[in-house]
Amino acid sequence: MLRSLGSFLCLWALRLPVAPAGSGAAARGLDVASYRERVRAMFYHAYEHYLESAFPYDELRPLTCDGQDTWGSFSLTLIDALDTLLILGNVSEFQRVVSVLQEGVDFDIDVNASVFETNIRVVGGLLSAHLLSKKAGVEVEAGWPCSGPLLRMAEEAARKLLPAFQTPTGMPYGTVNLLHGVNPGETPVTCTAGIGTFIVEFATLSHLTGDPVFEDVARKALKALWKNRSDIGLVGNHIDVITAKWVAQDAGIGAGVDSYFEYLVKGAILLQDKELMSMFLEYNKAIKNYTKFDDWYLWVQMYKGTVSMPIFQSLEAYWPGLQSLIGDVDNAMRTFLNYYTVWKQFGGLPEFYNIPQGYTVDKREGYPLRPELIESAMYLYRATRDPTLLELGRDAVESIEKISKVDCGFATIKDLRDHRLDNRMESFFLAETVKYLYLLFDPDNFIHNDGSVFDVVTTPYGECVLNAGGFVFNTEAHPIDPAALHCCRKRKEEQWEVEDLMREFYSLKKTKKFTLKRTSNHGEGESPKYPEDAPSEKSGEKRNYKKNSHSLLSCPSQSFNSKLAVLGQVFLDNA
Repeated sequence: MLRSLGSFLCLWALRLPVAPAGSGAAARGLDVASYRERVRAMFYHAYEHYLESAFPYDELRPLTCDGQDTWGSFSLTLIDALDTLLILGNVSEFQRVVSVLQEGVDFDIDVNASVFETNIRVVGGLLSAHLLSKKAGVEVEAGWPCSGPLLRMAEEAARKLLPAFQTPTGMPYGTVNLLHGVNPGETPVTCTAGIGTFIVEFATLSHLTGDPVFEDVARKALKALWKNRSDIGLVGNHIDVITAKWVAQDAGIGAGVDSYFEYLVKGAILLQDKELMSMFLEYNKAIKNYTKFDDWYLWVQMYKGTVSMPIFQSLEAYWPGLQSLIGDVDNAMRTFLNYYTVWKQFGGLPEFYNIPQGYTVDKREGYPLRPELIESAMYLYRATRDPTLLELGRDAVESIEKISKVDCGFATIKDLRDHRLDNRMESFFLAETVKYLYLLFDPDNFIHNDGSVFDVVTTPYGECVLNAGGFVFNTEAHPIDPAALHCCRKRKEEQWEVEDLMREFYSLKKTKKFTLKRTSNHGEGESPKYPEDAPSEKSGEKRNYKKNSHSLLSCPSQSFNSKLAVLGQVFLDNA
């Protein structure tokens, strides 16, 4: 098991040439610790009022101090906020909420639910919390992380979504009834992101449970979109999942498409998958050729490449962060600075911004406290330590507190021009916006672990390394530990490696006498040997290895693995 993880964990050995932590902040006089505590206070102001006024409803209505169900009656804000609690260090509340969710959430209900939203918020939130449970002090059952109540809940929720994928193309419907499946009159038109945003959660489920059906349907959907791209390499906004005909032919990187591109990159990182990365890189070429103008990205007709909307959408602000993941940091920073100018103009990002006119678009002037620009700032700060990125975090805290804060939480900004508010606090505010802000101001958070500290747990399949860093965030900012995907199955090639080693061992034993030496410097593929009289480390005990000490793991050279690095970076051969 350790050998199979060796090539994967070597990703953490790679580093970016960055300035010392805090140097940029000091240069600009920004008190990072102070802003970190203000973000913490923001979280609890929103979270506690949700518990007091809205639970068990999905979301808080902060202007009337009550709650509403929005995405399926799952106590959604509680699920979405769970891993944020641990990132903020609140293990006792994490443990309490885990118990509450086990007792109170039921997916066997007659509710029409968004397939996309249920996956990213519910399945993703439960998977992340499951994988973080041991770190949070939850008493996990035997066999964890390959079993556990939160994993079973995530699997149950995901199975409720599977009927949506039963189409001739393999592309899913957008809505499913959790009790009855797809309604007979359900529209076959689904947005591109609603088809291509499953591989992170569903592949994780398949690897943890051993059931390949989840990863299989997610891959089939991805490949169907790829197959139906235009001759110039672009995809549209909405497609008929029965006929595979494009209904909305606007191509861009924003709403309706965004997380499809995101999941090609993150799926490639999570699964070490050449095909997914090459698909994204081909799309990236077409996006640069047809939609990029002066470091802005416009909307174009997918077959002709002609501009259809010279609009920047706030959802597009994830793109610089995604660029940083493939090592394209210079382009990412230039685009980020364009988006930051819009933030400075309004104190937030309007949903639509007309680039030539330099102003908002009618009926799209709102800012529902979205996280995307803050997300990009977090990724780029990890890569560059540029203090400008901390300044965006500062501006976000100041704007949100000044404009959006009310007695019962934080309200959606209905209009950035006059700061009118709307009676809604989306669950992503606690899942994403606050989380990315906190991580931007907390360079020592365990999420940023560089691999020098990790846990070793024992599973039915052998020893397994966890919590070594390199977390992959789903599009709702739920962190998935990539190492966990190697914990719960014994692949055939691994079995063959073990058998070959055993044959070699017994062959040597028959031919000559030898002594098996215990040493701290293990060769490739060897598990660490410890003297029998030495104190043994219990399963799951933390091991802290200094950077200059010998690693228990080695990094065999592999063509695709060598292109990847963690801490928010993927390097290509020419980077």
